[in-house]
Amino acid sequence: MSTVAFLTLVISLAAVLGILIGMVRYRGIGLGIGGVLFSGIIVGHFAHQWYGLTVRTAEGLTAQGNILSYVQEFGLILFVYAIGVQVGPSFFSSLRSVGAKLIAWVLLIIVMGCTIALILHFAGVVPVDAMVGIYAGAITNTPSLGAASQMVRDMAVVLSDAGQDPTSLGFNEMVVPSAYAMAYPFGVCGLLLTMILIRIIFHVNIDDEYQKYVNSKTSGRPAITTVNVSVKNDEYFGKNIFDIPGVKEGTVVVSRVKRGDDLFVPKDIVLEQDDVLHLVGAPENVSKASKAIGIASAANLTTHGTHIAVQRLVVTNSHVYGKTVGSLHLDTRFNIVISRFIRTGVQFIPSPDMKLQFGDQLNVVGRPEDIKEAGKIVGNSSAEMHKVAMLPIFVCLILGILLGNIPIPISGVPAPMKLGVAGGPLVMAILLSRFGEALTFNRMHWFMPVAGLSALREIGITLFLSIVGVNAGASGFWETLTEGPGFSWLCWGTLITFIPAMTVGVLAYKISKINYLVLCGMLAGSATNPPALAFANGIHSNPEAASLGYATVYPVTMFLRILSPQVMIIIAVLASGMSV
Repeated sequence: MSTVAFLTLVISLAAVLGILIGMVRYRGIGLGIGGVLFSGIIVGHFAHQWYGLTVRTAEGLTAQGNILSYVQEFGLILFVYAIGVQVGPSFFSSLRSVGAKLIAWVLLIIVMGCTIALILHFAGVVPVDAMVGIYAGAITNTPSLGAASQMVRDMAVVLSDAGQDPTSLGFNEMVVPSAYAMAYPFGVCGLLLTMILIRIIFHVNIDDEYQKYVNSKTSGRPAITTVNVSVKNDEYFGKNIFDIPGVKEGTVVVSRVKRGDDLFVPKDIVLEQDDVLHLVGAPENVSKASKAIGIASAANLTTHGTHIAVQRLVVTNSHVYGKTVGSLHLDTRFNIVISRFIRTGVQFIPSPDMKLQFGDQLNVVGRPEDIKEAGKIVGNSSAEMHKVAMLPIFVCLILGILLGNIPIPISGVPAPMKLGVAGGPLVMAILLSRFGEALTFNRMHWFMPVAGLSALREIGITLFLSIVGVNAGASGFWETLTEGPGFSWLCWGTLITFIPAMTVGVLAYKISKINYLVLCGMLAGSATNPPALAFANGIHSNPEAASLGYATVYPVTMFLRILSPQVMIIIAVLASGMSV
């Protein structure tokens, strides 16, 4: 069997077993996609024992290890891209509302984790190399591992040149990834356990939390209500419909009128006594209009069985992207009324100056034939809505990889900072999904249908987790755990993961009243932990809230997680009085 075929078989077996493990739930709680990590460890262990799978030797990665490393990183790139596209449209509004609060709590988690790691070192429990390896594994951050390994390597070279033994002083480069592998799986478990315990302790109702999140998205925006009003005020008899308060200004929409037994779409009609109008708008505006013209009516203005209909038209025609609603003149050309404008699930009263984007929805009322003609103008193509555009994906990946590899030098730190192959695509996906259409003059859009986005996200995280597990299992995970210092490293790593996350999780939920779903995403983001995010995404059928919490804190967290092990090494060196 060829190497590629063998590795594909190993990855697929780990994925199948892990998904089955993740499906096992007790009282609604299970490992979810996190099960793939543990199945990967098992599969990797036996693949090494029985078939000689070797990922790393003293000289570095083997050919098999290089292939696995590439697929692992590519899976992570796909996963974070999907997250970025999903949260991008609402990311900046979230940053303004709760972003500073989330980042402040994450800073506390990072400081607590570093403090615990340093205490373990200064207490003589672990040397420097094991300390930073355990820390990187406990926070499940591969770039942190890379930065720690680079600095340990640089320190070892300096010590060797000075005639000192770096290994005896705690600067053995091979110890760092070994300690990382021990702490990593239970670093994931620590966050999952935190999310589960907070949910149990505070009796969190997931549906209620999701509804609170939805409500928070519309905070600051008036809710839209409807009411049927009978014209009773004689001051409005014979008046034009635009004389009703709010109609001319665009804050109230009259979507249909019933006169006698006739139901029709209003234009420049003259009001008559006992006309029944269906008003749409913010409660205060609708109330003002209703009080001005008459009283609320119990009349039924349903369109069923009449010659008019209500339908949502989806904007999929590239020729109207960036154009305003008013410039299309749909109401006058086709005798329809646009009663609502919907974007990313949030409803607005339509105004002529609203610019159209791919995926926007227009709630229209009119004759079916008129609605059909209006639909041709805006597109209204279900095929376009379900089609995944490939060009924007790879454009974003190119720009994201370039961004992730820009070095950010820090004075006194040997290794420069980088966002890496995970941070770069994530940040670029957030930016392009929010501003990409305008930057490309509406030539490209980063909208993805739900099914496509979900598939990309799940494939990416499954590849990443299965290979992380396989690498650990094939690199002596079990032997180090049972025969070496692995078990103690595992225990210390669990402390570094669990104590800060649990402490901050409880305080943030109770003191700051952070939404539970957003909190779970924030906890996953505090460790830039895709497995934990995948678990958080699975708590509710709509993963937007958790993904938003993750993406909000990710850039700051990634920067600090890369910097922190290097700072800890500097502190340890300075405190020891070591001459380098």
